[in-house]
Amino acid sequence: MQQTINREMNVHSSYGKSAKPGTFVMYLVLSVWALTTIYPMFWIINNSFKVSRDVMNNSFSLALDPVMINYETAFERMNVGKSYLNSLIMSGGTVILVLFLGGLAAYVLSRFAFRGRRLLFSILYASLLIPAFATVVPVYELLIQWSLVNTYWGLILPQTAGNLTFAILVLAGYMSTIPKELEEAAFMDGCNRWQMFVKVFLPMTRPAFASASIFVFLWSYNDLFSALIFVNKDTVRPIVSLLNEISSQYGTDFGLMATAVSLTVVPVLIVYLFISKYIEKGLTEGAIKG
Repeated sequence: MQQTINREMNVHSSYGKSAKPGTFVMYLVLSVWALTTIYPMFWIINNSFKVSRDVMNNSFSLALDPVMINYETAFERMNVGKSYLNSLIMSGGTVILVLFLGGLAAYVLSRFAFRGRRLLFSILYASLLIPAFATVVPVYELLIQWSLVNTYWGLILPQTAGNLTFAILVLAGYMSTIPKELEEAAFMDGCNRWQMFVKVFLPMTRPAFASASIFVFLWSYNDLFSALIFVNKDTVRPIVSLLNEISSQYGTDFGLMATAVSLTVVPVLIVYLFISKYIEKGLTEGAIKG
């Protein structure tokens, strides 16, 4: 018995010794990767508190004497507040439509057996391979016919269509893991299909809805390509298009450009830090159940 215990202790001891170099290398690689991600963000924020001349002459020095002229210019002349509101309206509207339509479609695809179901899934997966650039011309022509160019709906509808496939596949994969017994129990309690979707499936698939909403919001918020084409008017311009306006209106003011990048990225980064746990839960819980 004592020999067995000693043998196991030796095994664990040798394992710990061999694991230390691997752990060190892993943390070293992660630290280097973190620096390549964190330092550029710090560099942008630091330069946003400098005038353009200081950014050009010594961009890697700390802003020990910060100035707020870039932020004053951004809010007073570029109307950043209005752009934030536009982004919130259009990205929020996209998320609501995608979750509503995607949730209903995912419920049908995951809980009903009907002819053509596999074909629909194949079409959905194949549609992910179609680049957004290939649909710009027909979508723009439709928006012109419906008089939706330079309106909130002119960006909400195309982004809803572009993100709907992703949401359907994520939500359908999660809903398919819900046991049939819960569905049968809900039927016995007198629930119809709509009540079952609202009272049973929505609460149980909340992590998947949270993950889908976060990704859809971020993709919609950062969609510069669609914003420049479908809503290029100042009254409906989202925050992400400010970067394009700086070079044309204010020349090469690098301090103002760094400020615009900070105003665009930092709010999303702060939101992500608070909701990252919901992303991990929504992406992994369905796999664990399966």
